Amino acid sequence: MKTPGSSANVRRIVVLHENDDLATALTDLSKGEVIDTPNGPIELRQDIPSKHKFLLRDLGKGHPIRMYGVVVAEATSFLSKGDLLTIANATHRAESYHIKKSIPQWQAPDVSSYKKRTFLGYHRSNGSVGTMNYWLVVPLVFCENRNIEVMRMSLESTLGYGKMDQVFDIEPLVKAYKDGASGQSLLAMNLTNDGRGRGEKLFSNVDGIKFLTHESGCGVVPSDAEALCRLLAGYIAHPNVGGATVLSLGCQHSQIAILRSYLEKLQPDGSKPVFFCEQQKSDSERSFISGAIKETFVGLSEINSIQREPAGLDHLVLGLECGGSDGFSGISANPALGVCTDLIVGLGGTAILAEFPELHGVEQTLINRCIDHNTAGRFSQLMQDYQRRAKLSGSGFKDNPSPGNRADGLITDAIKSAGAARKGGTSPIVAVLDYGETATVKGLNLLCTPGNDVESTTGLAGAGANVIVFTTGLGTPTGNPITPTIKVSTNTFLAQKMPDIIDLDAGTIIEGIDDLESKGAELLELVIKVASGQITPHAVRLGQDDFIPWKRGISL
Repeated sequence: MKTPGSSANVRRIVVLHENDDLATALTDLSKGEVIDTPNGPIELRQDIPSKHKFLLRDLGKGHPIRMYGVVVAEATSFLSKGDLLTIANATHRAESYHIKKSIPQWQAPDVSSYKKRTFLGYHRSNGSVGTMNYWLVVPLVFCENRNIEVMRMSLESTLGYGKMDQVFDIEPLVKAYKDGASGQSLLAMNLTNDGRGRGEKLFSNVDGIKFLTHESGCGVVPSDAEALCRLLAGYIAHPNVGGATVLSLGCQHSQIAILRSYLEKLQPDGSKPVFFCEQQKSDSERSFISGAIKETFVGLSEINSIQREPAGLDHLVLGLECGGSDGFSGISANPALGVCTDLIVGLGGTAILAEFPELHGVEQTLINRCIDHNTAGRFSQLMQDYQRRAKLSGSGFKDNPSPGNRADGLITDAIKSAGAARKGGTSPIVAVLDYGETATVKGLNLLCTPGNDVESTTGLAGAGANVIVFTTGLGTPTGNPITPTIKVSTNTFLAQKMPDIIDLDAGTIIEGIDDLESKGAELLELVIKVASGQITPHAVRLGQDDFIPWKRGISL
């Protein structure tokens, strides 16, 4: 397999598998150029934009098209070698799959240099280790969102947790408007973030208070109410959470008793302080909110006694996510993350690969990596159930790629999936989880989530990921309230364009500066520093606390 850095064509093309029908342009290529390929010299029949693919051989109409060694598309017309692959001449196609008995063989990477390495984390009574120590304030129903906001305004900045450095000072706009400035003049003014209004941090060992809101909890089918409670239980029991305040109206479908039952399964010793506040049992709204604030304050003082202490790297639980993907995602950032994933699994840690619509087309490869028949069967069943629901809604996995994906070279879901799956490295798959379930088996887990970035990262945190690595080729401001999210760019242009969002540039792989192994090791070092609280990812610094639970309707 040729990878960037393997030939004189390093900055021109890459062919990922010996059976592939496609080459990917690493830079803009012009019509008429003769490009040296594994199939011999090929004259390009059209301009090939960077990140896009061209044919390595002639293919007839209806012929399957391979990339990453798997079927990723079907020719809708005769294709000549040197042709640009587009949505006009190819459509989505994926291979069928079946469960077979196999014992995956895995050659773990050499992790000897990491054996004695540790990160500084918050040790919980159940043996898990948090990378953060947050207090969580969460509603059981959307009716409580306004009360959550009142609590946030009352507590956050006063206790030193406000994101006031992200709030723009608009006083100059107001003054200019009063002085009669024109609309054009107002648009030309510069706004600043001056950091005003933040109090001194009172609880030095509490990393923050996270206030979640959502649009669920009532007016939903019972299964959605149960799913919300299960997800929220995962957040409260999460190693990054020291305690929680739960606001309930009282009459909604998502009852306190349901949440308690799920929480007791996850932390039967009840060691974390959790306060349940029900508004319909209170004397007034004022007393209800003030009571919740006082209990939260007491809880904060309690978890402030916990300090960071060394923990082995086997306590890392890495969430694997991609969004705003491009034609380089499966070549640079995703496989580099796969190297990091293999290192963590090799050290006895855990990784969670999500986004089932973006595993469509590589199901057989993943099934072959499952440790037993039951694990493979559950993966197959969840994929089939999801696909069936999608078809019933008049859609399907084929509709997953966004306009931005297609414009940047990911023209079918199978092309996107084959590259996305590389985040999971090469290790055996030890467990398959449904949305809202928590990872309990160390090693690589699969988690059924949508491809929707926020619904997926919401599920990854709920499953216990204490760090999320999020690869992106186009850029996205997504983060998570309780799990620090590291952004890795697939290309250097994006890293330079959005330096306030990107934490690590994997575009150096495309440029031939780094290989996958060195970039994966660099990423692991960054994960360790983030897990220790020594580096704050941009998503945390910017307060990108996105939380959207997945209702089991179709979301692609």
